[in-house]
Amino acid sequence: MSSEPSIVWFRRDLRTSDHPAILAAAERSPRALGLFVLDDRLLKPSGQARIDFLHRCLHALNDELGGRLMVVHGDPVTTVPRIAEEIGAGSVHISADYAPYGRKRDEAVEEALGDVELVRTGSPYAVAPGRVLKQDGTSFKVFTPFRNAWLEHGWRRPADSDSSTVDWVEPHGGQEIPDVEEKLPDAQALWEKFRDERLPDYDKTRDRPDLDATSRMSAFLRWGVLHPRTLLRDCDGTFRSELAWREFYADVLWHRPETARENYDRKFDRMVHDDDKELFEAWKEGRTGFPIVDAGMRQLKQEGFMHNRVRMITASFLVKDLHLPWWWGARHFMEHLVDGDLASNQHNWQWVAGCGTDAAPFFRVFNPTTQAEKFDPHGAYVRRYAPDSPDITPIVDHAVERQVALDRYQAIKA
Repeated sequence: MSSEPSIVWFRRDLRTSDHPAILAAAERSPRALGLFVLDDRLLKPSGQARIDFLHRCLHALNDELGGRLMVVHGDPVTTVPRIAEEIGAGSVHISADYAPYGRKRDEAVEEALGDVELVRTGSPYAVAPGRVLKQDGTSFKVFTPFRNAWLEHGWRRPADSDSSTVDWVEPHGGQEIPDVEEKLPDAQALWEKFRDERLPDYDKTRDRPDLDATSRMSAFLRWGVLHPRTLLRDCDGTFRSELAWREFYADVLWHRPETARENYDRKFDRMVHDDDKELFEAWKEGRTGFPIVDAGMRQLKQEGFMHNRVRMITASFLVKDLHLPWWWGARHFMEHLVDGDLASNQHNWQWVAGCGTDAAPFFRVFNPTTQAEKFDPHGAYVRRYAPDSPDITPIVDHAVERQVALDRYQAIKA
C-alpha cells in the first residue's frame, strides 16, 4: 500500500458504486483525488442540453465525494500529468475508453505521465469491446449471432465499491461546476420504478412514442451514472437485447473505428446524395409537414431526447425522402441528444441508411404516415410536440421520393 495518493479520473463513469477503477485505486493507496477534465474536444460538438446534463451528473458525483471532486478545464494530455505531479500521485485510474478519440487520448496521457502508471480497470460496457469473437477469432458483423455469443460470454457481478472505498483528497484547485436549475434524479430509483411498473409490458409497448413505456435510462448509461450490469441483473428478453445492441455497436466501432465517419459498406460511397440546405433546415426545425417527423425533431430540440421508433422514422425521412447524407443527421443528433453515444448513434444511422452492419435493407423505406398511424394511433405524440404540423404543406411527395431513393440504390448495387 503506497503512501502516495492515487487519482481516479472520471469520464463516462460518473458514479462511485459498482466502479472497478475505484477499487483498483484503493488497492494502491487509501487516498485518491477524484478528477474530471472538461475537454473541449468533447464539449464543442455538444449542444446546451447535453452539457447541462453533464453538469448535473458532475454535481451529483461531487455530492457523493463529499464536495471533493476536482473539475478542471483543459487538454487531458497536459492537465492530468500536471495534476499528478502536483499532488505526487503514484497512479492514475480510469475505466477503459474504447471510442477512437478516447483511445488516442488515453495513449497520449499514458506516455505523458511517464513513471506514473495509467491503470485501466473496467469499462462502460457489460462486456468490453473486442472480447466477443466468432470461433475463427474474427469479429461479428451481424447482431443476432453477436448477441447470442455475448449472452454466452456473460459479465462480471457489480463491483463492491461506494463513496467510502477510498478517502477522497481535498482538491487543491480547479473550478466550480457550472450551476444547473435541476438536480440529477435518482437513476437507481427511476430504474426500479420502470422495472416494476413497465418492464413486464416492454416488448409490447416500447415502439409507442405516445406512451410512457421506455426506461429513459440511455442518458444515465451514456454518462455512467448507472452501469449496464445493474440493469442486466434485473431484466431479460427484449430489454436485454436492447442493451446488447449498445454493446454490439461499441464492438463494431472498436474493430472499425473509421466507421464513425465512413460507410461500413463501402459500396455506399457511390450513393448520390443531394445538398439542399433548406430541406435540411426544415427537417432540423420540425417543419416538414409530416407530423410524426416534425414531432420527433421538436422533441429532440426541446428535451435532448427522442423516442427510438421516432429516431428511425426521422432518420429514414432524411436519408430516403430528402436524399441527404446520413452523417448530416448523425451530427445533428450527436449535438442535441443528451444520451448521444458515438458508436450507437453513428451505427444506428448507418442501419437506417442501409450502409452499416446488419443494416436494414435500403429498400425498407419508412412511410411516415403509416408509421404514425401504427405507433401514434390517437395522435397524442404529435399533439404534444407538433400540433401545428398537420397544417404545414409537406415539403416532398413521399411516394415520389421513395422511388428516387430506390433508383439511386439500384445504381450502386452492382
